[in-house]
Amino acid sequence: MAIIGGILIIIGIVLFFVQKNYSTKLQSIRSATGSTIAELQNIAGAIAGEIGSGNLREYVKVRGKICTDHPLISELKQSPCVHYTMKVVREYEEQHVTHDSEGKSRTETRRGSETISSNSQSIPFTLQDRSGEMIVNPDGGNIETVQILDEFRSENSSSTSISFGGFTLSTGSNFGNGRRTIGYRYTESILPCDREVLVIGTAADEGGQLTLRKPIQSDKKFIISLKSEEELAKSTANAVQGFFYGMVGCLASGSVLLILGLILKK
Repeated sequence: MAIIGGILIIIGIVLFFVQKNYSTKLQSIRSATGSTIAELQNIAGAIAGEIGSGNLREYVKVRGKICTDHPLISELKQSPCVHYTMKVVREYEEQHVTHDSEGKSRTETRRGSETISSNSQSIPFTLQDRSGEMIVNPDGGNIETVQILDEFRSENSSSTSISFGGFTLSTGSNFGNGRRTIGYRYTESILPCDREVLVIGTAADEGGQLTLRKPIQSDKKFIISLKSEEELAKSTANAVQGFFYGMVGCLASGSVLLILGLILKK
């Protein structure tokens, strides 16, 4: 009982930090100033006229369309995008020996998986609204993506490598330990070109070029979302509430069980 209580308290502590992160995200969505690109260009020009260029630092939210003349090509599906994440997971079977209370052994087959490759890449892109355009540097951003691939392919026992799109990996002598490979699962998600996005970040004019990038302040999030501002705020608020109730429930239940367990031990 005490052990279960301790586990619940640990889960509650983890949920506290998750809830805190979502609370900071919600505050960022609400506190950022809604702007058009033309408005930011005018502000940058005014500041440059007074104290020189390179001094714009505004925490804003801007909605526009992703544009690029030289898109990134995703590794697996070879899809044009400005950001992608991919993962290749090996699924396998292995024999596991267990012993009962009488010392008798039993062999059973268990399934498992392991990530054998993962990658993520981004490129700067142009954000375009009706009033103008500016550069977005997505490095360090919380980027919402669209999953374009979730496919399982069975093992080809005669092959010494696997490949999918632009991805190739030698499997000749990499996988041993008595595990029999069943196959490989390929997943990939992208931030597509020509999609409307909401970008929340710091507008700066370093080098004379208007750019949206990650804020320096740790309490301000850098968000690139395919949702509208209203949808993003609602989903984040729901997450804050859900994790809060989960945290309170785990901490309360864990504390009760821990105390009861300690009392019953005496």
